[in-house]
This record gives sequence, structure tokens and C-alpha cells, in this order.
Amino acid sequence: MQTSQKHEISYGSGRFYVEPVQNLDSYGLPSSENLENYSSSDNSSQTFYPSHQILEPYGTFESASTSNNSFPYQNSPSTLSFSPNNSPVSKLESNSYLSRPQHSLEFVNGSPEDDDSYLRHDLDDLRHKMLELESVMLGPNADMLDIYDAEVKQESASFLLEAEKWKKNMEIVSKGDLNEMLYTCAKAVDENDMETIEWMVTELRKIVSISGSPVERLGAYMLEALVSKMASSGSTIYKSLKCSEPTGNELLSYMHVLYEICPYFKFGYMSANGAIAEAMKDESEVHIIDFQIAQGTQWVSLIQALARRPGGPPKIRITGIDDSYSAYARGGGVDIVAERLSTLARSCHVPFEFHAVRVSASEVQLEDFELRPGEALAVNFAFMLHHVPDESVNILNHRDRVLRLAKHMSPKVVTLVEQEFNTNNAPFLQRFVETLNYNSAVYESIDVVLPRDHKERINVEQHCLAREVVNLVACEGEERVERHELMSKWRMRFAMAGFTPYPLSSFINSSIKDLLDSYRGHYTLEERDGALYLGWKNQVLVASCAWR
Repeated sequence: MQTSQKHEISYGSGRFYVEPVQNLDSYGLPSSENLENYSSSDNSSQTFYPSHQILEPYGTFESASTSNNSFPYQNSPSTLSFSPNNSPVSKLESNSYLSRPQHSLEFVNGSPEDDDSYLRHDLDDLRHKMLELESVMLGPNADMLDIYDAEVKQESASFLLEAEKWKKNMEIVSKGDLNEMLYTCAKAVDENDMETIEWMVTELRKIVSISGSPVERLGAYMLEALVSKMASSGSTIYKSLKCSEPTGNELLSYMHVLYEICPYFKFGYMSANGAIAEAMKDESEVHIIDFQIAQGTQWVSLIQALARRPGGPPKIRITGIDDSYSAYARGGGVDIVAERLSTLARSCHVPFEFHAVRVSASEVQLEDFELRPGEALAVNFAFMLHHVPDESVNILNHRDRVLRLAKHMSPKVVTLVEQEFNTNNAPFLQRFVETLNYNSAVYESIDVVLPRDHKERINVEQHCLAREVVNLVACEGEERVERHELMSKWRMRFAMAGFTPYPLSSFINSSIKDLLDSYRGHYTLEERDGALYLGWKNQVLVASCAWR
């Protein structure tokens, strides 16, 4: 802060100016020329006291004459002193410096003969007193100049940061990197930076397209999810996507297309069924509890496989836990599934029974399953546990409760199939990145199979995939039902519930490899730590394992 300018300070309803110290001469300190003026014409010595009395611009004016000493500034006022607590000191105390030894300067031919250390000492003392008195005069506003200076520096730094931010954003837009633009927009949402959000949304809308490349199509839904989050409308999934809600039959048709064009569901069902078939190869009565029956599609291949078992098929009973979304997709109640599977079992000459549990997995109780002696039990968790809230959502922790419930029923095998990415307790920005990376691989895999202008592809992505994207990005708390976890976390949960790993057979692995060979694209299959992982290029998408 420069001291050559006046500073205006507001104090109450008035204003006053503070003129910082510019030079000591202006406050009565004699220059070298002035000192010469005080030397006598006959070169006799005079005594000069460079005392505190010269601070007249800030002093309370009093006479400071003495009877025994003759001062060059005989009529100069004395200075009002202040104690360390800013209270005035008495006149006697303020003039106590008079008792100091009186040092004289002998002038011979206009030059000081003695050392000038005493003068320098008094000059330093003078400067100290001036700063002290200035602080006292300003009172409560003594620090306001520093505060003002700090505020100016802060505003300047803020302006520079803002300019740097806009420069960076302009570079991102000019590059046209859609993923980077989406991330920048999501970061702005996370920080409630409305200016960046508005700008990025405007620029993104020029690029994204539901008929474009995979990243452009996914970008369209990611963008709508961000807009929905800002508008707090994410829970209304279809409405936030601005799409007309399909009927049950239409949605079922879209889901069937997705099931056929991508191996993700077939991989999960095949690996789970292989573990169940292996565990039940010697059993005559099999009870399968499916915690999300959906369309019952998974059990078609298992019923057919058990029908071909040497020695004849076992008696099969399936308990299907239903949910409202599955019922809507089917266009009717769980009785539709019961009829479909019963018809299939009769055609394969398999004794079959279906039992429906019409409550959500979070509400199910032990008595809902009607366990019977002599039945070998299999419990199936396929693509559903991530919908069950854990301790971060509900103090009852239904996710772990359901696993303990399953263990309490002493099953021979428990199967787990889940999407391999972490969105359960991840903060918003991390969750956004996870969703973007995961679905980029899914959309790329679809792009290999169906043309970009294919109507069925658009419907599949809008109604089967985009609704999950919106829920992941736009919803929080209990409204966010998509809460995925990595296999490492599922292992911890199953171990805490008392389960031990059930090894997968090599026959299942080879069957899945044959399945993947029938699909075009860059699918990968890896077995690691007792689990199978299906991926697209470098992105793992689905994990499957079994427990007992």
C-alpha cells in the first residue's frame, strides 16, 4: 500500500482523510541546513535538544518552556503521550524525558565535531513515537487501512482466478472433448457454479445427440441428468428425460432387445445357473428363492438343463419376490411369470411349483418363504442387491439384513451377479465419473450391434439404460435406488454374514467363453479370486460368484 496517497475511511456517518507519513521534514524535523542556522555567528556552541516536542501535527498543544534551559524551539508545543493501554499520561510523566542527560553538539566551521549517535538515537525514538501516536489517533480504525488493503488484494486474486477459470473453460469448449465438457459441467453442479453450468449446458446441447456416436448419445442422457439434478426433478425419471412413458408391453419389448444384443444378462444368468446346477446335481427336491423374479427369464435355461439330468429331473419349486417396477414392465402381476414357467416345465416333464412373494426385497421376512423339510435350497441375487438400501440410507441396513436372512435358511448355494462399479456411497462427482466411464463401455458395445439411427436402439437406450443414468446422477438419499458396489465390498458383506466362497466349475467357464464368441465386439472374460468378470475392452462391467 503506497503512503503517498490519501485514504478515505468511513467512520459512522462521516468521512475523514488520513495522510500517511511522507517525510520527517514536514513534521518539524530540522534538516542539515536548519541545524546550521542554529549555530552562533561567533562559532560558540549552543545546546540543541531533538526532543519529542517537535511532533506538533499530532499533539495537544501546551507550553513546554523551562526556567533553566534555553531551547531553540522555545515556543514549540509539547507532545501528549499515551500509555500502552492507550490512556493519556500525565503532564509530568509525559515530560520525564527532560531528566535525560543533555548532550550538546559542538559546531566548528559548520561541521559537527562529536559523534552523532545521540541524534540518530533520538531520530529512531521519534519515528517510533510517531507510529505509536498515529495508531492512537486512529483509534478503532487503526487496522482499517490494512483491512482495506487485504480486501483489495483478495478481490484482485478472486478476479484473476475467475479469469483463469473462464480461460480454461474456453479451452475445453474449443477442444470439443465431450467427456471433459461433461465433467466440467458436473464439477460446476457440485460447486453450484451457475455461470459455468449455464454456459456448459448451452455448449453441450450443440453436441450431444441420441442418434450420434456412443459418447454423444450417452452425453445426451448425462446432460439431462445434470439438468434434472439442478431442477431437483431426478426422481421423476421418465419425465426428466422428456420422453413419453412406454406401456408395459413396449418396455418388455425393449428389455428383450437389450437382453439379445448384449451378453451381460446372459453371462450373469448362465454363471449363476451353472453354480446352482452343480450344487443340486444329486438333489431330488430343489427350492430356488429368487429375490427379484422380474420376467423369470433366468430360469428357462435351468429348467431345460435339469430336465436332461441323468436319472430324471428333480422336483422344482421357485419362490419369486416381485417388485412394482417388474410388475409394470410385465404389464401385469407375477402370475404372468408363474404361468409362463409352469407351461415350460410341463413341456419338459419337470415337476414344478411356483410361489409368489408380493413384497419388496427390503421388506421380506423368513415366514414369506414357506421352507419345507427335504428341499435343497438355492438363493439367487442376480442384478438386485444394489437396489437394497444399506446403512448409509436406512438405519435398519436391509442389505446386510437380507444376507443374514439368507444365511439363516442354510442354503446349499447362494449366487451373486452384480454390475462392477462403485456408486453406493461415492460423493456426487466421483459417482458421475463412475457412471460416465461404465456406461461409455455399454453404449460402445451396443454401437457395434445396432445402427445409430435404429429405432429399437434409441428406445433401448432411452428406457432401459438412461433411467438408471438419471437416477445415479440426479437423485440423492432414498430416491437414489441405484447403489452399486465393487466385488471386493460384496465379499466383505458375504463374509460378515457367515458365507464362504463356492468354487465355480470349469464347465461353466468354457460355456461362457462360447457364449461370448457368438457376440461381435471386444468382450473380455477373466476369472479372479473365485469370481468371473465380464468386460468391454478395459472396463469390467459384470461380476459373478457363488457362496455357501
